[in-house]
Amino acid sequence: MRSNHGNAPSEGSPRAPERTDLAPNAALVVVDVQRGFEEEEFWGPRDNPAADENIAALIDAWQETGRPVVFVRHDSSRPGSPLRPGYGGNDFKEYVRRRRGQGTGPELLVTKTVNSAFYGTPDLGAWFDEAGIRQIVVIGIQTNMCVETTARMGGNLGYEVLVPLDATHTFDLSGPFGWHRSAAELARATAVTLHGGGFARVVTTAGLLAVCR
Repeated sequence: MRSNHGNAPSEGSPRAPERTDLAPNAALVVVDVQRGFEEEEFWGPRDNPAADENIAALIDAWQETGRPVVFVRHDSSRPGSPLRPGYGGNDFKEYVRRRRGQGTGPELLVTKTVNSAFYGTPDLGAWFDEAGIRQIVVIGIQTNMCVETTARMGGNLGYEVLVPLDATHTFDLSGPFGWHRSAAELARATAVTLHGGGFARVVTTAGLLAVCR
């Protein structure tokens, strides 16, 4: 799979990020990259078509360097959800499924029914603590939902959290008072909240690949 990791999901071209120091045991947390998110009729328009290629590139880099990878799966309890257990959409996307178990480093599968991967099974924080992991990189779907919630909670728990925004994507969303925001607007809002609010550092896939060796 060819990566477009130089592209960003927001308008314009982002400035080159400051150099990121990546710990030898930094964990890659791959959030909810499941087939159910391919059902556009259910979710609506998405942003960042390069996200899947960037996610694949980061998984490859982590596995090649023996760093730990956590695969998170959302087992929705909502009837009719494309992510519900027993439905094909609950499965990981094919490129993720092929990569599971291919690395030389530690690997963990976490299942959850809520937004944060820290409220899944098995206990993600306990696994990190046992392995001495203090730096995590959060990627996947959806930018403003499970990725953002996991990153926020990770920051609150004292982990150093990095979020390569171009290795995430989300969908248009409507809220109260007739408000509607596009997927790109929601992604930018997440980036500002995480980075500006001190929960995480928002970086790029290219920046991480440059130091993942």
